[in-house]
Amino acid sequence: MRKLLCLSFLPLCFQAKAQDSVSHPVTVSGYVEAYYLKDFNNPVKHILPAFMYSHNRSGELTVNLAFVKVAYAAAMVRANVAIATGTYMNANLAAEPGVFKNLYEANAGVKLSRSSDLWLDAGVFASHIGFESAVGKDCWTLSRSMLADNSPYYESGAKLSYTSRNSKWYLSALVLNGWQRITRIDGNTTPAFGTQATFKPNNKLTLNSSSFIGNDKPDSVRQMRYFHNFYGIIQLTQRLAATAGFDIGMERQARGSNKMNRWYGTVLILKYNISQTTVFAVRGEYYSDKNGVIIATGTPNGFQTWGWSAAFDVAIGGHALWRLEARSLNSKDMIFMKDGKQPVNGNGFISTALAISF
Repeated sequence: MRKLLCLSFLPLCFQAKAQDSVSHPVTVSGYVEAYYLKDFNNPVKHILPAFMYSHNRSGELTVNLAFVKVAYAAAMVRANVAIATGTYMNANLAAEPGVFKNLYEANAGVKLSRSSDLWLDAGVFASHIGFESAVGKDCWTLSRSMLADNSPYYESGAKLSYTSRNSKWYLSALVLNGWQRITRIDGNTTPAFGTQATFKPNNKLTLNSSSFIGNDKPDSVRQMRYFHNFYGIIQLTQRLAATAGFDIGMERQARGSNKMNRWYGTVLILKYNISQTTVFAVRGEYYSDKNGVIIATGTPNGFQTWGWSAAFDVAIGGHALWRLEARSLNSKDMIFMKDGKQPVNGNGFISTALAISF
């Protein structure tokens, strides 16, 4: 998750910007993204490899994410509730109980100062980690990167946040229920913690640092996890922009052990605005998890995978986006399955999506 600061040529928020939050405190918005994806390894159950959580169904026309959101914003209080469905929800919230499986967002906040932009929010909200989110239209590529798919998309807990008067700095500290969890796992009593610092010196550069510290297992087998994400977004020219991201994490091999299992990943995306309504983007990425902390393969070298993709987007009116993407992945070990029975090193995909916001 993963992720709020995505950029695109469409508005980042599809609520009416001109509305006065005092005279019109309640807004209703929505989002629907339908897609078709072809996995050329022909999975027999139509499911993509297990480390892919967004747009993870092959050979069928389906919905990745659809939600309706109600937001309340006043001078000193705010709240958001969003109910959702789709293959994204099925894959990412499978471990959540009951109605929580369809809870995309639910949080309430109070402003702690009349003179400063200091807020305390609690509930379920989008992850503070990474530049990609579940909302496809806000991201530069149709599919999510391996970094995004294998770090939290959402989180639950409490967040203290501050935005500077000149809006150049955003700082937050979080107490969380775990690594992408609404409900804490059985036997776990230890809170997790997060931090975020975002610096925007001008409208051409964004720098972000986010961290996570916590145990996401029962206390009896406590294995502390330490994770950091850094990314930068830069407008290189009037038409060309770049996003670079890097993840690194460590987890104790066993309770009380000083030995660590490590993983890391990196991604670079270039986006070129062909016109006001058409965009072309390319992505290169690499993810290494030799010890299977996040992605377990059961193979000698673990997960060591390169990825490449090219995407083409067309904006239709002010609320619709049509997308097309080709993607390939290549691993050191034969971690993919061809026709459900033959292990292979590579995998290829082509996908298209239509996203509408209102």
